[in-house]
Amino acid sequence: MESRGMKKWRPFATMPEQYIGLQEIINKQVEIAQPVLTEEQMEQMNFTLIEALHTNKQVYLIYYKRGQCITETGFIQFVDSLGDLFIFIDDVFELKNKMRLSELIDVRLA
Repeated sequence: MESRGMKKWRPFATMPEQYIGLQEIINKQVEIAQPVLTEEQMEQMNFTLIEALHTNKQVYLIYYKRGQCITETGFIQFVDSLGDLFIFIDDVFELKNKMRLSELIDVRLA
């Protein structure tokens, strides 16, 4: 009786592979190209980061990572404009995140 039940499910053995393939297609559709910012927008963001750093104000960050736009809130701890780097402490885990300025899409004071 049991072996018959086992046989019944055999055709579905390939399901996970098909599912993974499908998942990749779905993920690719979600991916977007990184928005291109003007010099003015970049300067504005830089200015906002530095202001947030000096006033210790919370910021909303939108950055680009692996084909997706990610939004976070937290505090800026360090900004190095020339080195294309800033350090951001997120609100949730209070972890330090090193980030590239070039990955930023938008910064707003919270």
